[in-house]
Amino acid sequence: MTDVRKEAEEFRENWKLLTEEIGKVIVGGQSQVEGVLVCLFAGGHCLLEGVPGLGKTLLVRTLSEALDLSFSRIQFTPDLMPADIIGTNMIVEDERGNREFRFRQGPVFANIVLADEINRATPKTQSALLEAMQEHTVSVARTIHRLEEPFFVMATQNPIEMEGTYPLPEAQMDRFFFKLMVLYPDKNDLTEIIERTTKKEMPSAGKVMDGHGILRWQGFVREVAVAPSVTDYAVRLVMATHPKTEDAGAMVDKYVRFGSSPRGAQALVLAAKVNALRDGRYNVSFSDIRHFAHHALRHRILLNFEADADGITSDQVIEEILKNTAEAEKKARVKMGE
Repeated sequence: MTDVRKEAEEFRENWKLLTEEIGKVIVGGQSQVEGVLVCLFAGGHCLLEGVPGLGKTLLVRTLSEALDLSFSRIQFTPDLMPADIIGTNMIVEDERGNREFRFRQGPVFANIVLADEINRATPKTQSALLEAMQEHTVSVARTIHRLEEPFFVMATQNPIEMEGTYPLPEAQMDRFFFKLMVLYPDKNDLTEIIERTTKKEMPSAGKVMDGHGILRWQGFVREVAVAPSVTDYAVRLVMATHPKTEDAGAMVDKYVRFGSSPRGAQALVLAAKVNALRDGRYNVSFSDIRHFAHHALRHRILLNFEADADGITSDQVIEEILKNTAEAEKKARVKMGE
């Protein structure tokens, strides 16, 4: 147990160092920074949504500066093709004049891939990332190329109501561990942003961790204990997103077409494990699960036309689900003696 506590304390120190380095560049946005780091240590991909100019790209680039990992940026545009992302076979001629096909790697072959404004490309191009995000491989001409670990896709997108954007396919949305909403900074943060960015010297982040360190912590996170009642709470939250089921409430039945996949429950539990370690605990609580419900489920709930007409969002549905499950959580807490 002593070794476990020592590792947990080291994890907290690494988290603190990363947060401090990112904070040298990024002003405010604690929720977004926290969400990105949770994805990092849980081994998941992250989608950041917000209007242009709010620092989404800067956050991902700053994270890459704080990590000793390879980094590539893909600027998604309507004319971007799948081969521009994953790579393609090219004819190469050697010194003797012999020709052969050789695979030329695309920008997806990096530890951290920034898919910038991902919803400005067509769904066909967006789907080029599907295999890479799920299997960490790329298949070209019947040959499977394995990506180097660790591998993360950090994508940014503009609200789908903006001109020139395409909604991401549901299958791809589901492969993002979290969807984070990037909001406009408040007055104090905006003042600090101006102070930092209008001077001669621009702030930058220093290296904190390498790939081996990240893989180590990803393994350590999965060792954190979760009580059956806490796992059951995460399962009930996800089941409550499915209309016409025992756990679904009136709002879900009325406004939801399809609920979360099992990946939603996996994201809730893994994120809760990271949060427990960050707080110096080696067990997961109900509050850890609840803390990340919006990030893990908002992009996995597909609303119907009636929700659009009534102005209902997935976040509102999740809030209702959390309220409905609060009573069951209280009973479980009493049973656990919390």
